[in-house]
Amino acid sequence: MKDKLKVGIAGYGVVGKRRRETIDQHPALRTTAVCDRVFPDDGVFPDGVRYYTHYKRLLQEDLDVLFVCMTNDIAPEVTIAGLEKGLHVFCEKPPGRDLSDIARVIACEKKQPNLRLKYGFNHRYHDSVREALRIIKNQELGSLINMRGVYGKSKIISFDSDWRTKRALAGGGILLDQGIHMVDLMRLIAGEFIDVHSFISNSYWHHDVEDNAYALMRTADGVVALLHSSATQWRHRFQLDITLSRGMIILSGILSGTKSYGAETILVAYAEENDGGDPREMTTRYNKDNSWWDEICDFADAILNDKPILDGSSMEALETMRLVYRIYCADPEWRNKYKLDDKVPNILKQ
Repeated sequence: MKDKLKVGIAGYGVVGKRRRETIDQHPALRTTAVCDRVFPDDGVFPDGVRYYTHYKRLLQEDLDVLFVCMTNDIAPEVTIAGLEKGLHVFCEKPPGRDLSDIARVIACEKKQPNLRLKYGFNHRYHDSVREALRIIKNQELGSLINMRGVYGKSKIISFDSDWRTKRALAGGGILLDQGIHMVDLMRLIAGEFIDVHSFISNSYWHHDVEDNAYALMRTADGVVALLHSSATQWRHRFQLDITLSRGMIILSGILSGTKSYGAETILVAYAEENDGGDPREMTTRYNKDNSWWDEICDFADAILNDKPILDGSSMEALETMRLVYRIYCADPEWRNKYKLDDKVPNILKQ
């Protein structure tokens, strides 16, 4: 391609830098400028990429695409500013602190029908997850019965500050920050949940955001899901058990930058009438994380070929955020503690 799409990255921390690595590998994309508040002043990197201390200076650049890798409190504002500037926008999850944030973004997006907006629900692009979705879609193991998911780490952390522990900046704790990936996968696999029960707690770390969320959910056709999102897991863990009528899929580990979640594997068990509860199993281990590359490729393809966003659209982000907040509000003590009553009508509206 002769003329590459010019990309700006708002938020140049760990995630922003990792996004740039993938962007610059793509034949149709080129990073031209970034911004981050940690820079002492505006300037130019040795490779010619310009950097700024504020996103408004970044948006004065001649850009085609904006990547938003910023804190939850400002991400919606920057996403809207990018769309109003006429840019295609990729924003990391979550789309904001609450439903009102994503609603404001969608209202702006509707005024820009020719632009593409994608949210970074990266776990959809992991090879183990894609294989599980293929098996389920093709009904190789029959129909879905239930799911059990655990996603946890040892504390609520940030790479460069403690903003994730502050409700005013983050909007929520471990469920909104990390557990949202599991919520998104459960919706992707089972569809929408009509019944939600939960217990939400911040009794260990005592921040004003949750350190544990326990949810029991059911779809209209009776699929039940159990979810535990934890910041007291101590041993980082990702596991999703998917039970079907003729077998089971177990997703364990997730390849990440820290490598702390163990090997990424998919175990497929084939239930048979006389297996005695010890079915034939096949385990596949994945040693390379292609998710970041595949996600960027999808986004670039949608822009270049005028295609709709299929994974990570704003409407999917809205529904996943809606379920996150239904989980929060299903615990009356938590709902009252953080005065979520005013959000309940919109959250429960389908």
